[in-house]
Amino acid sequence: MVKITFVENDGTRTEVEAEEGLSLMKAATYGGVAGISADCGGNCACGTCRVYVPEAWRHVFGEPKDSEAEMIEFSQDTTDGVRLSCQTRVTPEMDGMELGLPDSQHY
Repeated sequence: MVKITFVENDGTRTEVEAEEGLSLMKAATYGGVAGISADCGGNCACGTCRVYVPEAWRHVFGEPKDSEAEMIEFSQDTTDGVRLSCQTRVTPEMDGMELGLPDSQHY
């Protein structure tokens, strides 16, 4: 299992244990991360699963596909390192990673 910590804008931290190959979005929702609502169920159609990837971890993500880049642009989130958690699969290299969440996803 890969341990990933999601840090909400208010500082609330939720550590999840994720299976390799699972989407980050599913890992977050299964782990009870309140700031990932994933309204579209992981279909890259809503932008409610955005995460902020610190620079030190961006190399494990690769480049976003066109559909992800378009949805990020649609959400008007220009924060460095913003990605959609539904479009990224958990890998062993992510063990220990911390991801930030936007204030707009705080519930």
